[in-house]
Amino acid sequence: MKKLLPLLAAAGFALSFAAHAADAPATGASAPAKAPTAQQTRMKTCNADAGAKNLKGDERKAFMKECLSGNKASTQQDKMKSCNADAGAKNLKGDARKAFMKECLSGAAS
Repeated sequence: MKKLLPLLAAAGFALSFAAHAADAPATGASAPAKAPTAQQTRMKTCNADAGAKNLKGDERKAFMKECLSGNKASTQQDKMKSCNADAGAKNLKGDARKAFMKECLSGAAS
């Protein structure tokens, strides 16, 4: 019995090592790179934006939270402000303004 336990432990270790070795990619062989997920891409972009703005601490945390949430409302609000300003600059009224705003908000107008 005393000889059996170390033998079983060694066998378990060998099986564990073999399983990990099988999961690891072979050296010299190039494994195909996985394309980054949408969340990874968003994280990279948000992180770069926060770095460009030189945000630190709580400001950076709040910015990253907002950026990573993918909050479309702020984008829509920004678009609305921009389209409103453009319509005002062109002195559009009534149906002409409605048509312009519809086109602008749909992204058709630049």
